[in-house]
Amino acid sequence: MQLYGALASPYVTRVILFARLKGIALQRPPVPGDNPRSAEYHAINPIGKVPGLELQDGRLIPESAVICEFLEEAYPDPPGLPTAPLDRMISRLVARITDLYISPRFQPLLPHLDKTRRDQLAVDEIGAGLAKAFAALDHFMGPGPFCVGTVPTLGDCALGTYVQLLKHVVFPAFDSIADPTGGQGRLVDWWQAMQGHAVCGQVLDEYGQAVDEFMAANRETLHEHR
Repeated sequence: MQLYGALASPYVTRVILFARLKGIALQRPPVPGDNPRSAEYHAINPIGKVPGLELQDGRLIPESAVICEFLEEAYPDPPGLPTAPLDRMISRLVARITDLYISPRFQPLLPHLDKTRRDQLAVDEIGAGLAKAFAALDHFMGPGPFCVGTVPTLGDCALGTYVQLLKHVVFPAFDSIADPTGGQGRLVDWWQAMQGHAVCGQVLDEYGQAVDEFMAANRETLHEHR
């Protein structure tokens, strides 16, 4: 199987982390046409986004959440979700909160990285939304140290990559947006467990480096994005 998409994407990295936890080998060729917007890539994925998982028969699965669910069903051992139904729900809920309430608030912050053009009221509004999402995670997470239980699962893959993205781009740039893993509480213990896990720690470190390289290469463009 081939996974299309750059490591700098939190959604691509989510799939990579989930696959590594399950011991699934994924090839990482360049995106056809070298760009998700290319005609070559659109021919196999009309959505035109990464990640895309191409199967051996040539069919392509889009969307990171769907890819992870496919990998879980196609390769059930070792499991990427807990056994108990309520625990499985919690892991999926952590991923859902990440996608609906954390992810959409990242891109609107990019124009405000430039302090000379920053609208602090807009930043505060976005920051309040992030704080509410992190409070929800703190409330709904199960017993730890991971999002539910003693081994990382789907929810950890989704949330872990996005927290790493915020740690490298958002939290250092905006004093008014608090890092929920830097003080006390459930997310502090969770982040320590993620960093201390052999697979999760390695993938998150690789992802953090990729984010830094992407930001350095595209800083001017990102500052101008309005």
